[in-house]
Parts: sequence; structure tokens; C-alpha cells
Amino acid sequence: MRLKTFFLAACIAALPGLATQARADTYPAKAVRIVVPYATGGGSDILARQIGAGLQQAWSQGVVVDNKAGASGNIGSQEVVRAPADGYTLLLQNSTMVTNLGVMGKLPYDPEKDLTPIMLLGITPIALAAHPSAQVGSIKELMAAAKAKPDAFTYGSCGIGTPQHFVMELLRQKTGIAAAHAGYKGCSPAVSDLVGGQIPLAIVSANLVAPYAKTGQLKVLGVSTAQRYGLLPTTPTFEEQGVKPFDFSIWYALMGPAKLPPEVVAKIVADVSKVLADPRVQGNLSNAGVEPYKGSGQELASLIKSDSARYLQLAKSANIKAE
Repeated sequence: MRLKTFFLAACIAALPGLATQARADTYPAKAVRIVVPYATGGGSDILARQIGAGLQQAWSQGVVVDNKAGASGNIGSQEVVRAPADGYTLLLQNSTMVTNLGVMGKLPYDPEKDLTPIMLLGITPIALAAHPSAQVGSIKELMAAAKAKPDAFTYGSCGIGTPQHFVMELLRQKTGIAAAHAGYKGCSPAVSDLVGGQIPLAIVSANLVAPYAKTGQLKVLGVSTAQRYGLLPTTPTFEEQGVKPFDFSIWYALMGPAKLPPEVVAKIVADVSKVLADPRVQGNLSNAGVEPYKGSGQELASLIKSDSARYLQLAKSANIKAE
């Protein structure tokens, strides 16, 4: 009798592990939803749709991209936080999540505890560009011009508390460049005013100014990443111009609710990696300004932790506050 009882107890104890394995072996057994907490057309949305199309073909299951914009990405993110941890609701986030934390000091959820970091997907460098009328062609020339005429320069950004705003404020701290901030509601309006000569400088996603650099309508003074940007191969990085250390980018990542089964995470990582390796996908992403970048869940977790700390510190030192 005791032996039967022991055997039954052992079987019951093994059930959770068996269930997890069964989920991993059969995943996905139904449609998967990728929540994008921003509007259509941005880097996160484009990445989600490229990955979704590839996964749908690989899995023979529907993969739905669901744009849940609002509250600087918090609405869609919270929806994923509250979803079952089964791999059928995923989140495609970007570094706005940690800049929001820097500006607000606290989010409605904890990025480190309430989400499972699955993998890094790609990056977009940030670029500082100038209108020809500014008569500056490098960071050193801008430093000299701004020193000679401290009230001469205003820079446009994609909005208060955006990654672009943070990058420019860090650049100003490291170089002493005097420039007033004009926060726009998005990168595109800032680029439009820069091309039109309404503002002398703008700090935006690098892909948006690359076409104007080729035609000579704008001069790109530098990019924020440690390596040069493929769409602006002749533009030096800030580090190359003596501003060290400096390695910032807009990053994109795939996440899920906390406590996703490791076997399901491994399945997602393996199949998404195959999608990102497709030359057609890489071409489409490059055209959209996103450079594919595969990073592990552990690397993503470390990045979230380190970026949260440095954006909080930078928000405090630069007095960046939410509108």
C-alpha cells in the first residue's frame, strides 16, 4: 500500500514538468499574438510584421501583430504583463521602455520582474544632423560655433524623454555644446523642420536623415553607436570624434509575461533567429533603418538593467521630466 501511495505521489509531482514539456513539444498549437505597444509604421511595428510573417510560415499557425499604442507604450506592455505565461502573447518592445522609466522614475510594471526577456532583435543608431545654414560639419565645429554664439543653436528631437533627447543631452554634457531643446511630437516633424531650415539641428533616428545626407540637403555630424551606420558609412561616430565613451542606440526586443517556460523561450529564439537570418528580411529591415542584431535573453536582461540605471541618472542630471 505504501509503495502504491509513493508511486502515485511521484507521478503527481512529475505532472508540472510533463505539462511544461508537452507545451514545449506542441508549441505553438494555436495562433500567437505579438503586441506592439506603439502605432503602426515605426521600427517596432515593422520588425513585428517581418518576424510574424516568417514565424507564421515556419509554424503553420497564425501570428497576429496587435498594435496597442498609448501611454508611451505602457498600455500594450501592461496587457502582456497580465497575459498567461504560455507563449501565446508576446511583446515587441524597444528602448523607449527604459527611457520612460528614466523620465517617470517608475512604471506601472517592473521591466525586470514582470516580463521574460526572450531576445534582442535589432538596433537603430541615432544621428545628429545640421542644416547647411548652420555652417558646421562636425562635432568639433559645432562645439566651437556654439561657444562663439551660445544662443545661436536650437535642436529638435523626437520628443521630451525620447531616446534621441537623452542622447543629445548626454552629448551636451560631454562636450559643453550650448543648444536649446525643441521637443517635437515624433521624429518626422523634426526632420521636416530641419530640412526646411526652421531649426539648425536635429537629433533623430539615423535612417531618417540618411537620404538627405546623400543629396546634400543635410549634414550628419555624427552617429551614436560605437560602430558606423551602414546607411551613413562616411559619417563618423561620436566616439571617433573624441566623445568617449559613447554607445547608444534604439534597441528592439522580444519579451513575454514573467515565468515563460524555458523550453518555449528556446523554441521562439531558435525560430526567430532563422527569420532574422533570411537575407530578404535583413534587406527589408535595413531599408526601414533597423539593423538586425541577435542577442540572448541574458544579454537583454543585462541591457534593461544597465540602461534603466543610466537613463535614471541622466534624467536627473539633465533635469529631463515628463510633460
